[in-house]
Amino acid sequence: MVSFTVNEKRVAIDADPETPLLWIIRDHLELTGTKYGCGVGLCGACTVHIDGNAVRSCQTALSAVSGKAVRTIEGLSTTPGRKLQEAWVAEQVPQCGYCQSGQIMQAAALLATNPRPSRAEIIAHMDANICRCGTYPRIIVAIERASREG
Repeated sequence: MVSFTVNEKRVAIDADPETPLLWIIRDHLELTGTKYGCGVGLCGACTVHIDGNAVRSCQTALSAVSGKAVRTIEGLSTTPGRKLQEAWVAEQVPQCGYCQSGQIMQAAALLATNPRPSRAEIIAHMDANICRCGTYPRIIVAIERASREG
């Protein structure tokens, strides 16, 4: 059994400790907002926070979160990240929407450590998250908006 916190709720999971956290979140905890994208940590669709840091859940073993705090997109609305989600809607960021939970989680990690990032800092921080639809300009504008309104 591996015990940790997900969205401020204590859980204990009986699974192979090497199981990727992504599958624990989706299959065991039924929190399907975190998406499978590439499976090798390159696209960012599976981004979650562990102790406040953005990580790729497809590349993080269950054993790595023992005793830690995990936050998924479902838990973001109870934090200052809610402003980010509101900015995403206001700026009409999503097209297909598949990558958006990972994009938002990556952006939330930035705003948690740097509430007023420059455009260059936003671009650098978000660089590793891929959007197949190419909504990068709207993503940047939404982060800037959340920063102003945060």
